[in-house]
Amino acid sequence: MITLSSLFTEPAGGQLGILMSALSGVAAALAVALAMTVYFRLSYRTWRDVVRHGLAALAALALFAFAAYDMRHAALAYLGLNPSKPAVEFEICMPRAVLTGVTDSQIELHTDRNQTLALVDGVRDLSDGRAELRGAVVLNHRTADRVLIVNLPGRGTFEFRLRLPAEPHRSVEFGPWHLADRIASPLAGPVAPQDGYTIRYRVL
Repeated sequence: MITLSSLFTEPAGGQLGILMSALSGVAAALAVALAMTVYFRLSYRTWRDVVRHGLAALAALALFAFAAYDMRHAALAYLGLNPSKPAVEFEICMPRAVLTGVTDSQIELHTDRNQTLALVDGVRDLSDGRAELRGAVVLNHRTADRVLIVNLPGRGTFEFRLRLPAEPHRSVEFGPWHLADRIASPLAGPVAPQDGYTIRYRVL
């Protein structure tokens, strides 16, 4: 079972990438500082000097911005995060008997363009006799056709349609609870109690 903790386990190559980005940023800062010192210590100020100083300042700003951008992306890559792609964090509630004893669950996000395996964060019992399954999945494509499919071996398959636009906005709070769109489970019986299978989510 894939877990969210795997997001934060990267090989030494990730650490090396951050170190190299940091060193390149320091080198860029030193080079710009030396160049600016030479320019601004000149005793004369012609219009050509003004142009040179302006170009040097722009180059310095661009270099610093690039170094900061490179450091940020190297750090996020080391953590296993891609800032350019949003992700959905979800909580799925269903009867405790359905999740009890399940050791190998698989959750996939199906769209009209691809299928993505979700990361499972764990299961906890609730006071109402149900259990809550938590996880997250990356949104790799712009599409409004998204269905989260929970496959529990020996327990059944449960489908939840994500009611999100093609380009969803990130949110701090979870949205409202939604009922399951399709249930195929021997434990649920021919007529499954829909209010026992619900999902809520937010965009990260």
